[in-house]
Amino acid sequence: MFGNVTNMAQSMFILFEHSSGYALFRVKEFEDVGLLQPQVEASVTDLSLFNSLVKLSAFSPFKSGTNALDNMNSVSEGLVHEDLRLFLETSVPKSTKKEKVIVGVGDSKLGAAIVEELGISCQHTGVVPEIIRGVRCHFPNLVKGLTEQSAAKAQLGLGHSYSRAKVKFNVNRVDNMIIQSISLLDQLDKNINTFSMRIREWYSYHFPELVKIVPDNYTYARVTQYIKNRKELTDDKLEGLEEIVMDSAKAKAISDASKSSMGMDISPIDLINIELFTSKVISLANYRKGLAEYLGNKMHTVAPNLSTLIGEQVGARLIAHAGSLTNLAKYPASTVQILGAEKALFRALKTRGNTPKYGLIFHSTFIGRAGTQNKGRISRYLANKCSIASRIDCFADIPTSVFGEHLRQQVEDRLKFYETGEAPQKNVDVMHKATQEASVVQAKISKKEKKKRKKDKRKMNETADTSATAGDTTAEMDDLGEEPPKKKKKKKKNKENEDIFMDVTADTTMETTAEGDELDTSVKKKKRKKKNKETLEMSMDASANPTMETTGEGEGLELAAKKKKKKKKMMMD
Repeated sequence: MFGNVTNMAQSMFILFEHSSGYALFRVKEFEDVGLLQPQVEASVTDLSLFNSLVKLSAFSPFKSGTNALDNMNSVSEGLVHEDLRLFLETSVPKSTKKEKVIVGVGDSKLGAAIVEELGISCQHTGVVPEIIRGVRCHFPNLVKGLTEQSAAKAQLGLGHSYSRAKVKFNVNRVDNMIIQSISLLDQLDKNINTFSMRIREWYSYHFPELVKIVPDNYTYARVTQYIKNRKELTDDKLEGLEEIVMDSAKAKAISDASKSSMGMDISPIDLINIELFTSKVISLANYRKGLAEYLGNKMHTVAPNLSTLIGEQVGARLIAHAGSLTNLAKYPASTVQILGAEKALFRALKTRGNTPKYGLIFHSTFIGRAGTQNKGRISRYLANKCSIASRIDCFADIPTSVFGEHLRQQVEDRLKFYETGEAPQKNVDVMHKATQEASVVQAKISKKEKKKRKKDKRKMNETADTSATAGDTTAEMDDLGEEPPKKKKKKKKNKENEDIFMDVTADTTMETTAEGDELDTSVKKKKRKKKNKETLEMSMDASANPTMETTGEGEGLELAAKKKKKKKKMMMD
């Protein structure tokens, strides 16, 4: 198809990275293939034609899933893994004066790394992408012992582990929760404002004077829920109104206005609906307060320096607008300054007007406190400090709020400098103090974490020991069964026998000699009966076990004799 060339000036190998391992293919008739690129593109879909172009030279499978993941991470970053280095050194022949060896690679970064570290010339353009496409299509057929099902399983497993490793972050420092909570907070503010306006319009038909007395939305909703019908508002309810309004004069003004109100009468069904709606709005407002507390705590754990410098909500809005804390850390100070004012910026660029001086940073207290001439200066300075704080929060191993406090003090000093002319401290001195304090705080935090880990280990060991001891006691009880109650029964029987014997001895001392003789005769009769029973039992045992050994019989007789002696001693006593 492509003709034979006896002396080739160049020989080409194709490096293919698969989820199962590294493969190296030798390209046949490289010079003719390079000339006939359209025919190569056509032969990619046909296996028989593609086999005439490419032949497997070497294959190095991965040892395990973790090894495959390490190799794929290095390949994606454009680095040469040790396994890849060994594979290329052993399988790729060295180029000579007569023949030059070229390795075709799909990624240009990986090719540059191979050239730097191994000195092998690489190529990623021309026919190489088409040949790699064909190898990817027919890879299970080109490698012996590899099926399509096993290749698909390897690709699926490596894809899942690779994506899981990319997504994996520290649970306590995830900024996605901050983005969702600040967006929900803004939405709640809008909804609460619209709902409170609806309550004002609805309840104003019945009590229109209340709007002027109580301007706050949340307190207005609580007052409407408490008053309900203005005609039923008496002096007894003034204490409750004072607790809600936090002002005795306002509470008295509300009661006076209710007596001389110009509002219309309202039915009890309408009052019930208004009350239900106000309760919903109050619950939303309470949830908003809890969400703000949660956001503050989350910001202090994820970005403590940024939150102490500019505030929790403004810092959260900056993170949400940037997309993540890492994106915000990558932004320069000029971008952080205008972040949130993109429309005004592009409008100014189109019309060749003045560009905006601040975006989301405007909501911080520093710009509001600055004068009109110094607002642009302080916004630029604040954006600079915000970018520094975000970078510290993003890349610090143990986050602390020390740098944020010092940066905030720097902004305060700069405000004083603009107002009074006092020269602030140098940035080098401030950062030196901050680093010293941060090292001390980080050491304390690391000690606390170690103590917590030790406590957790102790608790785990204690729980394991208690569970093991509980399991042993239950097993022992299961093995013993009903033995403990039997012992108790024996003890009870012995006690009863002792009591009876003591009673008999007491009676014998108190009775006459004649009665004693009668007792002796009765005891002798009992002894004879017992002897007869024992002899019968021994005879029955002997008849039942005729094959027993003589030693066993002797032991039985000795035990019987011992029992008789013990009984005689008891009776004599």
